[in-house]
Amino acid sequence: MRIDLHVHTSPRSPCSNINPAELIEEAKRIGLDGFCLTEHQVLWNWDDIVQLAGDHGIRIFRGNEITTAQGDVLVFGLDQDIQGIITIQELHQIVKSDGGFSIAAHPFRGFKVFGVGQLGMTLDQAGKKKILQFVDAVEIRNGRVTESENEVAGQVAEKLGLLKTAGSDAHEIGTLGTWVTVFEKDLNTEADLLRELKAGNFTIGSAR
Repeated sequence: MRIDLHVHTSPRSPCSNINPAELIEEAKRIGLDGFCLTEHQVLWNWDDIVQLAGDHGIRIFRGNEITTAQGDVLVFGLDQDIQGIITIQELHQIVKSDGGFSIAAHPFRGFKVFGVGQLGMTLDQAGKKKILQFVDAVEIRNGRVTESENEVAGQVAEKLGLLKTAGSDAHEIGTLGTWVTVFEKDLNTEADLLRELKAGNFTIGSAR
């Protein structure tokens, strides 16, 4: 199953201009099996998800993009809204206590790394970024960062032995599916998604 794990819609994410209803038609058009709504600090109500999904055959899952003092984190399996900026250590404890799963989102956005981009920091230095010590996975393909920044994320995740995911980080409808996470098994529920994320039964691909 090809799932875009990182999508924002309006008005729940003020930085996005995607109408949620548009997502269904675009997902069908480009051949996605589903997507995750990961608004900034806002968790969708499950009834709204069911209504949006309708009988279109597109799987819709809930997530959240949480702002921490050390960077942005995608979380799944968390049934609470977290308001304001917290530390990555605090978020880690919340996610673990709820049995959730966390992904460092675009962890090297804006960074230049020696050997990949302009001289700025080594991969060893990059791997010491605090956020990476308190997540389950790293988003190594993000549709809104440069190829170099994605490459650095991949190299660091490999070095640290962390799982690697992908998502478009869509804020415009035309970028949905730029990067997707391809799951080996069929996912029908959020419990299925959470289980397969934790098991690492996925690869990276694109719907475009």
